[in-house]
Amino acid sequence: MSTKSTVERMKHIEAQVKKYAARRAELKAKGDWAGLDALPRTSSQVRVRRLCALTGRARGVYRKFKVARHQLRDMALDGLIPGLKKASW
Repeated sequence: MSTKSTVERMKHIEAQVKKYAARRAELKAKGDWAGLDALPRTSSQVRVRRLCALTGRARGVYRKFKVARHQLRDMALDGLIPGLKKASW
């Protein structure tokens, strides 16, 4: 489980990305690289890290469910995700 500060940092970065998205697209279209350098680094989309919605874990997060692999398995075994079940062969 990640720390509360990590979760809050990701929220801040996501807000920055949303705030500067139009401006970044405009500067990229113009090819104004100096203008892009002037923007905050946290406004870049590549700075965002996917975290598990339940635990905040950064690794092994499934994009479709926004949940870490441990939680996904537990939820599937409990029948909380329709159509998903543990494979056995």
